[in-house]
Formats: sequence, C-alpha cells, structure tokens
Amino acid sequence: MTKQEAMQALTPIFHDVFDDDSIVLTDETTAADVEGWDSVEHFNLISEIESRFKMRFSMSEVSGMKNVGELAEIVAERGKL
Repeated sequence: MTKQEAMQALTPIFHDVFDDDSIVLTDETTAADVEGWDSVEHFNLISEIESRFKMRFSMSEVSGMKNVGELAEIVAERGKL
C-alpha cells in the first residue's frame, strides 16, 4: 500500500480512538496536535492500528515515531488492508 493509502486508512481510526471526526491528519501531525492524545490513548491507538492492519510494531518503532507521517510509512510498508 502507498503512504497516501495508509494515511486515508488511518484517519477513521484516529476519529474512532479520539472520538473526534474533525481530526485531519498530515505528515506533521503529533500528539500535541490532537486533544486527548496521551500515553493511554497512544496505547489504544497503536493497538487499533495493529489490529486493523494485521501487523505489530516493535517497541523501538512505537517509541521512535515522531509524527503521523512516520507512522503511515511503517503502515504502508508492512500493513495489510
């Protein structure tokens, strides 16, 4: 899948996890940009993404991601739609 396809597929997951349909994801989106994105919601977000895309993130990937663009790149490389 392409990074753009990953971003499109990630958007409804963010809407569901954060209960906010107004979230618009960009490559530069970070936790600071999304109300309620704390450590607990980060865990929920990663869990939902892993389930949806039938993949697992390594601990270094989870802790090393700087923004949604990096997240989308990993999903595009290894995720399954």
